[in-house]
Amino acid sequence: MRDYWLGKLFFDLQNPEAAREYRAGREEVLNRYPLKEDVRQAVISDDVTFLARRVNAYLLRFYFQSAGMPDSEFIHRLKAGAAQTGTQHG
Repeated sequence: MRDYWLGKLFFDLQNPEAAREYRAGREEVLNRYPLKEDVRQAVISDDVTFLARRVNAYLLRFYFQSAGMPDSEFIHRLKAGAAQTGTQHG
């Protein structure tokens, strides 16, 4: 199941200025998108597994890079989530 507004947020954050603004004040940027509460909480808590089921994989990875998560941590969380749910990612 894809989430349009989550994908839109992640797409918009590809702009370097938008990414800087997001890192400086997540809440303010998140308030511009009508995210469902569970989606918003997953973004705030960096829940890779939850978000991976709702957005394009390329946008997901780019988002976490933009948010400042090291790629090795992202891959670790993605694999751990896949192991828990029995799904497979890249």
